[in-house]
Amino acid sequence: MASRFEERLAQGPVVVGDGGMGSLITSAVGRLRCPEEANVRAPEAVVSLHVGFINAGADLIETNTFGANRPKLAALYLEEEFERINSQGVRLAREAREVAGRTDVFIGGSIGPIGELEDVTGRVRAGHFAEQARILEGRGADLFLVETFFDLDELVTAIEAVKKVSSLPVVAMLSFDEDASTAAGVSAREAADRLSGLGVVAIGANHGAGLLAGLRALEAMGKDGLPLAVMPNIGLASLAGGRVVYPHATPEYFAEFAAHARDLGARLIGGCCGTTPAEIGAIAAALKEERQVRSPLVFSRPELAQAPAGDEAETELARALREGEWVVSVQIDPPLGGRNDGMLDTARQLKESGALGFLDINDNPMARARMSALMAAVAIEAAVGIETIPHQTPRDTTVMGLESVLLGAHAAGVRNVLAVTGDPPAVGDYPGSHGVYEVDSIGLVQMISRLNRGEDYNGKAIDAPTSFFTGVAVNPSADDLDLELDRFRRKIDAGARFAMTQIMFDLSYLERFLERLGGSSPIPLLVGLWPLRSHQLALRLHNEVPGIVVPDPVQRALEEAGPRAPEVGLALTRELLEGSRELAAGIYVVSSFRQPLAVLDLLAG
Repeated sequence: MASRFEERLAQGPVVVGDGGMGSLITSAVGRLRCPEEANVRAPEAVVSLHVGFINAGADLIETNTFGANRPKLAALYLEEEFERINSQGVRLAREAREVAGRTDVFIGGSIGPIGELEDVTGRVRAGHFAEQARILEGRGADLFLVETFFDLDELVTAIEAVKKVSSLPVVAMLSFDEDASTAAGVSAREAADRLSGLGVVAIGANHGAGLLAGLRALEAMGKDGLPLAVMPNIGLASLAGGRVVYPHATPEYFAEFAAHARDLGARLIGGCCGTTPAEIGAIAAALKEERQVRSPLVFSRPELAQAPAGDEAETELARALREGEWVVSVQIDPPLGGRNDGMLDTARQLKESGALGFLDINDNPMARARMSALMAAVAIEAAVGIETIPHQTPRDTTVMGLESVLLGAHAAGVRNVLAVTGDPPAVGDYPGSHGVYEVDSIGLVQMISRLNRGEDYNGKAIDAPTSFFTGVAVNPSADDLDLELDRFRRKIDAGARFAMTQIMFDLSYLERFLERLGGSSPIPLLVGLWPLRSHQLALRLHNEVPGIVVPDPVQRALEEAGPRAPEVGLALTRELLEGSRELAAGIYVVSSFRQPLAVLDLLAG
């Protein structure tokens, strides 16, 4: 037997939803850890907002429980209030319905995603969704709105979990961008096809990039299937003085939106973040008046740009490694300040020596702020004409920021990139600071591989594919060799094309590592060498720099050499260089502090 809500969807009139409950609660009640905390700290404010939406014309109000799943509340130290917050959410909505004198108003139990707060299996996630659904139904919700999901798989998990413990109707909504795609690159049409077989009563779009984005998602889903729902943000928010500020959309704009949404098949129309009773009133009036659209909808269709001819030209490093040439690179650090004259002069002299073919550039080594390695690479390649291998770490910026700087470097001609984890900020000049690390070095390689396929990290098309030649770091002298081998294989699977080892002072570590790989590396290796000039430096590297091992014989040799330590260090490194020829595709040499041209003594010998 169909529920009252299902009958309304089928027979009409269109259901008017409420607006941005969470954003309005946060504005109205100070010092909340989350909007849902208002259910127990400021219940009168919650009731007042519900009544405001009902009086504006809403036929459905959502419980203030969107983020009230156990993992999200636990992260805010509210886990003990889990049941009370959810129970109160329904009770306050019911109270508002009584206060407004609208007993026909539907109460939708709002359930949002768990997201990345908990790295658990789907079964455990399902348990959290089911737990919340039981409470909401038990306190008197009429239906569920499983909403604002960015991940289609998580939405499916939530729907299936809710339906196992309840027979109430379920409306399922994802968040879409202006191209009608989720953050993970799933199109609205694909989402509709998958959701249509899960027994939900309506599907649609909420939150997202604004009204037009919601309409575009509706158009893509099509009105030949399930009833549609749309409850978009008022628009893109901004920050001003520490406050979230939404655009000043006019009621007329929302009235026109409602007319378009109805014509596209929407049977539930409301709002999300930033929408107030004024906008909901405009939607209700437009639907009641059977407003006709005044301006046709015209959606531009994104077209995948084709890479310019010749843009995938092989880098000189890729060619040399492919043809089996012995590769020599010198590693330099970018300047600590805003001038690059000295760096360019050093790069020019190293190139003119003829002893090397490449320069690899550290990315804020030892977590001390320097010029960006990618920017340094752009300057060197433009001014000096030698190919570079800039290091890039995910430590200092978000996924979006990483993509941004990589695309900029690619446009400037840089093609080789070494993906590294990077030293934690706390070990350098920023004690107490934390790295960003939205991805690790493996995730960074995956990101670059996707850019090379013509898509961003979330799978959305970019203007044209990139042609990066991606390398990774590997440490044959790692304490946990099994872990290092596993990560190395995962980096290769992610798209790594070459590797550069940690600094080596004993090739037996590399030999052991290669044996574990079956005798040779699946991708070309460059061995890291550092001609030590003192016993003190050897001690510091061995004892203070993670991952570097300076064997006792090397330390003793440098100690016994006394003032001849630079000469002995050079001789030991020459032995390593010759031994590397049998094990690797080339070397990179770390230049001495304040004496970068000293590496030529090794390379010329």
